[in-house]
Amino acid sequence: MSFLSLLSRRLASNASLFIIAIAAVTFFFPEIFQWVRGTTQTVILGIIMLTMGLTLTTDDFRILARRPLDILTGACAQFFIMPCVAWLLVHGFRLEPALALGILLVGCCPGGVSSNIMSYLCHGDVAFSVGMTCASTLLAPVMTPLLMELTAGEIIEIDAVGMFLNILIVTIIPVAIGCFLNYTYSQSRHFPTIQSLMPGLSVICLACIVGGVISTVHDDLVARGLWLFLWTFAVVFCHNTLGYIFGYATGRLARFTKAKKRTISIEVGMQNAGLATVLAGNFFAAQPLAVLPCAISCAWHSISGTILAGLFLRHDKKTAS
Repeated sequence: MSFLSLLSRRLASNASLFIIAIAAVTFFFPEIFQWVRGTTQTVILGIIMLTMGLTLTTDDFRILARRPLDILTGACAQFFIMPCVAWLLVHGFRLEPALALGILLVGCCPGGVSSNIMSYLCHGDVAFSVGMTCASTLLAPVMTPLLMELTAGEIIEIDAVGMFLNILIVTIIPVAIGCFLNYTYSQSRHFPTIQSLMPGLSVICLACIVGGVISTVHDDLVARGLWLFLWTFAVVFCHNTLGYIFGYATGRLARFTKAKKRTISIEVGMQNAGLATVLAGNFFAAQPLAVLPCAISCAWHSISGTILAGLFLRHDKKTAS
């Protein structure tokens, strides 16, 4: 078990490299992840959210009551900035409908699970980060379908009710089960060991989702060449980077401390692209390329979050010297 715990920590600390490696291998051998489709993909995301729930305690949810203004500011920034930026980029880059749906879906999804780790690495406010993640996850079943209706309703008919139920099933219920297990068995001798395996399991599951996406869009990528990937990556890069910038600016306007400004920047910029990928596959199957921006976001958000955390730490060292 100690070996598995070490492996889990290594996977968590090198998540972006592992996901990129899986994506590269899948591009050359797409049959490896052809099994990641439909219900299987949904179950895998449910496992990711379960791992999140297993690490949450009742104290994490008490933050919502103890710091309501901070959480409200973060949630408003999360669900306003990213959808607006996505909408502007979609029209500015004149994306085709399928790619536009993918970018908008990433923008309308809640914050990513990895953001808590990034906040910890850059000496941010981890309690605030966990609180924002809890709040955005709880709000997602309502806010994501509503925002997709507003931003993407002109592109395709949005099944808001179906999306609400799907998000409820793959996010809220697994998180609730994980929290219940944590509350019930937290005093068990073996439970901390099980918790230590969760980060690695989460990374493996996310890599499976990305592999499944690459397998799905493989033929389109081959047919349309490198240009399709680079154009899509450019939009993902702009969306993610502007999220960091506007998130930090929100923290400055709210007169947050340095730690909280870093946290809200990361929370706003990093999205739950895994959820976006599953939703794209379930609701926009007629537009298979919609999953491509989601898959690229899965990998890039982990990379950019690590880079941003490193830049914050480098700034601290310069200031100290």
